[in-house]
Amino acid sequence: MTEAYWAGFGLGLSLIVAIGAQNAFVLRQGILRQHVLPVVLFCAVSDALLIAAGVAGFGALSRAAPWAVELMRLGGAAFLLVYGALALRSAWRGGQALEAAATGERRLWQSLALCVALTWGNPHVYLDTVILLGAVSADFAPRPVFAAGAMSASLLFFFSLGFGARLLAPLFRRPLAWRCLDASVALVMWSVAASLLWP
Repeated sequence: MTEAYWAGFGLGLSLIVAIGAQNAFVLRQGILRQHVLPVVLFCAVSDALLIAAGVAGFGALSRAAPWAVELMRLGGAAFLLVYGALALRSAWRGGQALEAAATGERRLWQSLALCVALTWGNPHVYLDTVILLGAVSADFAPRPVFAAGAMSASLLFFFSLGFGARLLAPLFRRPLAWRCLDASVALVMWSVAASLLWP
């Protein structure tokens, strides 16, 4: 049981730790200290649901309906291209600092709506959590323990990223830091979109 748990934990952490659209958004929310708890909880619960679906065999369903994977791939790429363009525009315009950004706080529903799009609209999430984790879990028994390990890795990561980001707040009092972050986010979004369009 212990081996299955730590295998799930290690694989789950290695898949989620790479900076992506969702992680960049959580980092930004953490730096701004805006709706951090609801955002990290939403991300962790979403991951848990996807991991559970993968371990329960949803990967087989997605293989049976490849058109759905193709649709998610193209839709996700389009969303990431637009979001990346908005981030690049923000980096180009500049002028944002932590104090100024905090005054333009999004409402909770706006933050969660964006989080929904970045989480559930990203085909890589399904490939990593549903298909890959689902397939690997077949080699470990009991599979629910493997899933619990992957879920706890996700929970630990999102809480660390969201609440640890405040340590970067002094850096982001300077507008140049925001421009660099926005430019980095744009590059991440576009690179993920490119990997979706040209796998």
